[in-house]
Amino acid sequence: MTEYVKHINETLQPKITEKEVVLDLFAGCGGLSLGFEAAGYKTIGYEMDSAATETYNKNLIGDCYAVKLDLDFEYPQADIVIGGPPCQPFSVGGHQKGMEDARDGFPIFIDAVKKLQPKVFMFENVRGLLYSNKWYFELVLAELRKLGYIIDYRLLNAVNFGIPQNRERLFVFGHRAKFLFPKQHTKKVTVGEAIGDTMFTAPEGSKFLTESMDRYVANYEKASYCINPRDLYFDKPARTLTCRNLAGATGDMQRVKLKDGKRRRLFHSEAARLQSFPDWFEFIGNETQRFNQIGNAVPPLLAYQLALALKECYQMDDLYTAEEIIENNYQPGQVLSLF
Repeated sequence: MTEYVKHINETLQPKITEKEVVLDLFAGCGGLSLGFEAAGYKTIGYEMDSAATETYNKNLIGDCYAVKLDLDFEYPQADIVIGGPPCQPFSVGGHQKGMEDARDGFPIFIDAVKKLQPKVFMFENVRGLLYSNKWYFELVLAELRKLGYIIDYRLLNAVNFGIPQNRERLFVFGHRAKFLFPKQHTKKVTVGEAIGDTMFTAPEGSKFLTESMDRYVANYEKASYCINPRDLYFDKPARTLTCRNLAGATGDMQRVKLKDGKRRRLFHSEAARLQSFPDWFEFIGNETQRFNQIGNAVPPLLAYQLALALKECYQMDDLYTAEEIIENNYQPGQVLSLF
């Protein structure tokens, strides 16, 4: 067992040591919540997908409810609100309809913050929100600032935080004190450290690429100007894991190349490790549902480090009141003068 596998198996054990309750909206299978429970917080999750909800309840201490949230929903009391509002309207790979898309979860997230007035909140989303949809991102931030929060946000790559995968996501924190993002790691974890014990094997149930699939992949990579085949490499981190390239037989599917030249698709257990889920974490549902849960998740090891940073912020005394922040339009790094 490598140090990486040992680390995620031991570190990401749910344990409740704090009195505060964390509300996880659009919780998925519980990647964010697992990180927060490993940091000591009790969680309550809400997730529309029933299979993902079952996975959450199978593995975490907190309860998750299979509910489609709306603006009339009444939430239980919580001290911290986290979540991943549905990102399809803003994904670079999607149609980027923004607020015109019915799948937009931001009005619900903002409504929950407004109703609960948590001391601290956090949400995660795709990097596309910073680019062609930056106008909408600014609207979201303006609404949250109106509720009396200082906003800090940063684009983080999971590979810089001990996860063997290049995965850029936007993380946004709201608070009334001072927030510091976790420090980046100097060493990058590789695919070999995560799944080196299985990646060159062909266990029972392996799914191999056919000759026609190999030709399709070769044509795809040629059209995409790929210098190297998009196989997983033992000595490098993985490409971003997505629902599409895990569950679908696509040109950029995640796969390993065996020593005999055959390529096989990943097993759920391998994809889970690349997302930093511990080996004991059990996914519920059919093959596609399990891959979708993994592809949609926030890597729990990154969530854990963010939870520790949020805990430091939470434990500080508020430097400013909501009224002072609103009145002075406080921005991170600015010295707020009340005189």
